[in-house]
Amino acid sequence: MAHFHAVMAVMLYCFAANGQENPERILQQAIASHQAGQTERAISQYRAYLKLRPDSVDARSNLGVVLASTGRYREAITEYREALKGRPQDPHIRLNLSLALYKLGEISDAAASLSALHSAQPADRQVMLLLADCWLRQGEDRKVIDLLTPVEKLDQSDPAIAYLLGTALLRNKQIDRGQLLIDRILRNGDSAEAHLLLGTAKLNARESEAAIADFEKAAQLNPQLPDVYSYLGRTHLQTGDTAAARLAFQKELEQNPNDFESNLNLAVLLKQDQDYPGAIKLLDRALRVRPGEMRARFQVAAVNLAAGRLEQALAGLEAIVKQAPQFVEAHISLAAVYYRLQRKADGDREKALAQKLTLQQRAGQSQEKIP
Repeated sequence: MAHFHAVMAVMLYCFAANGQENPERILQQAIASHQAGQTERAISQYRAYLKLRPDSVDARSNLGVVLASTGRYREAITEYREALKGRPQDPHIRLNLSLALYKLGEISDAAASLSALHSAQPADRQVMLLLADCWLRQGEDRKVIDLLTPVEKLDQSDPAIAYLLGTALLRNKQIDRGQLLIDRILRNGDSAEAHLLLGTAKLNARESEAAIADFEKAAQLNPQLPDVYSYLGRTHLQTGDTAAARLAFQKELEQNPNDFESNLNLAVLLKQDQDYPGAIKLLDRALRVRPGEMRARFQVAAVNLAAGRLEQALAGLEAIVKQAPQFVEAHISLAAVYYRLQRKADGDREKALAQKLTLQQRAGQSQEKIP
């Protein structure tokens, strides 16, 4: 049940008898409609009240709650932010804002909001777990490990903490520590979470067929488990089964439209099919989850190149190689753009640089990690 602030304790007075409506009566009607689940009526009534009392923090916050309950998260975010101008430290409004950002797929903003909230309320389990999940979705595995390790040492019975921390450890290549958490989850019986973690460990070990079996078992036990189809799709890509990978990514996005890896990898497959608008749509969503992520930015440039939008491809690739000068594929694509723009000298330079970097990598020299 949504949190209702003590609006009714506020002293309101009636308008003069000039045909104008009583604000207190409108507010009472809005709250009654809200409590009765009559969301559209409540939205209309809260807005009518706010026209008369625009500084009411509680009514604006309640309007945000109703809007979020109908999936209108962007409108809810606007109302929460307006409400926070009146009460910047209100924990209920800050949490509701974070949840709306999370559900909208604005994961970076949600993580920032939750991080500030966690600093103010470090004992709040919901905030902590949501923050850990946001960081996992952004690929910030080290942050998840640092956040949850002290908590897990104090409470080894919490399956959510074990699962989130185990996932981060395995993705961070800390296999032994991750395996301890897998074993702990397995002691509680056969579960989708355990098979997902086992599959992740096997995927990291390049045991693709064994990983697929675990991911499929996890999906069978819990088809709604976040990331299960995403991992299955990535593993199918490793085996070269693009048709199975495509199906898995689509299933993940049906239930979790903001999964970064599924958006990114399915966009690559759509690019190969020359569905450029579809690919860009998925990449835009991926970049909302992880703003500035290099692989997604590169794929946007690659789609623009394939679609013949050379100037857009040029701008994207030049920015990428400036930020990540060891990114070989970006240099190769940039050379292709230069050649198509009749800039042969620039193309030759990028081609030579890509060849040099490739030789260095094959010789085992240091390679810059692509963010």
